[in-house]
Amino acid sequence: MAEEGSKWVVMVTGRSPTNIAVIKYWGKRDEGLILPINDSISLTLDPLHLSATTTVAVSPSFSRDRMWLNGKEIPLSGERYQKCLREIRKRANEVSDEKQGIKIKKEDWERLHVHISSYNNFPTAAGLASSAAGFACLVFTLAKLMNVKEDLGEISSIARQGSGSACRSLYGGFVKWAMGNNADGSDSLAIQLADETHWTDLVIIIAVVSSKQKETSSTSGMRETVQTSALINHRAETVVPARVLKMEEAIQNRDFASFAKLACTDSNQFHAVCLDTSPPIFYMNDTSHRIINLVEKWNHSEGTPQVAYTFDAGPNAVLISPNRKTAALLLQRLLFQFPPNQDTDLSSFVVGDKSILQDAGVTSMKDIETLEPPTECKDKVPYQRFTGDVSYFICTRVGSGPKVLTDETLALLDPITGLPK
Repeated sequence: MAEEGSKWVVMVTGRSPTNIAVIKYWGKRDEGLILPINDSISLTLDPLHLSATTTVAVSPSFSRDRMWLNGKEIPLSGERYQKCLREIRKRANEVSDEKQGIKIKKEDWERLHVHISSYNNFPTAAGLASSAAGFACLVFTLAKLMNVKEDLGEISSIARQGSGSACRSLYGGFVKWAMGNNADGSDSLAIQLADETHWTDLVIIIAVVSSKQKETSSTSGMRETVQTSALINHRAETVVPARVLKMEEAIQNRDFASFAKLACTDSNQFHAVCLDTSPPIFYMNDTSHRIINLVEKWNHSEGTPQVAYTFDAGPNAVLISPNRKTAALLLQRLLFQFPPNQDTDLSSFVVGDKSILQDAGVTSMKDIETLEPPTECKDKVPYQRFTGDVSYFICTRVGSGPKVLTDETLALLDPITGLPK
């Protein structure tokens, strides 16, 4: 290793996407190793719109491991962070930085300290799987820094020990988290079912109903459900295994009607299990229920699913359309029923892939005011609009897995000091 007193810093910056489960993970058979009681399936979302960016740095001048999340220093003493660091260090290899004339030997990693800075481009702890993106990015970027040779499957099993659903963010496209059977969790890892090029027509609109931190964390919610729900074992042992097979088939065949029915049904059952918990857990709110009602009315009027909805542990709706044309019609309906407050800027109310606004014929706030009620709601009870009930919409698509960012300007740590910029 280069001289101990020298001031060198070696850094890697990575970006990892979040994912949204369409067959839900809820409940653990081992809390410490984060081993689930059922398989789950997710879509990886486009990292341009929903991702974590993490810079990890190593230097002999660092006196301890430190981490900053969204600019604020947080303790790294938690067992989940420690497990991820320990497991990656265990697999570290020799690293050479020819530019700086540095060679880090395999055995050096046990005594070198790291600095970590991570930033989410979407709300943390609001039911949008921010911890999945964060831990996936942490483990992926540490593995790159320490020249870990193991494949993504094994790395995903390390990310799983930080946040269960993080293992699914190690791949792009469509991903299954196999629950596994081994007591040590060695076979509980992510498997890519299809990459992001498999079903490119899908368009995803996320209604951010609330970006506040949820009242019941996923960790405590799962524990309470496993301990008190009479329905959870039936779901895990009988319902989900059959659904997983059907969902794999629907994805393989790009069968949107089957995909949508399975996604909606599984989301509803997940929230039913939460309600069956004692005391009951309420992740959705009135706005969530109104969005479900909007989609169900439209799907019913057409006689076939136009849109799939799914809600994780929070009130925010993830709405999946089979193509851009249907997504534009969905956005019109959403903007009609949930218009922004008068002082809102359209560019901050619809974010991500804003080109969908053009398809929907909406280029200004005035266009939202003049939207007509959807045909399935005409000639019925006067249609109510819920101004300001949705904070904003994110338009996105199925996306790729983690990547190293080579543009040094995107690094979150200073290359000289190793501290946040």
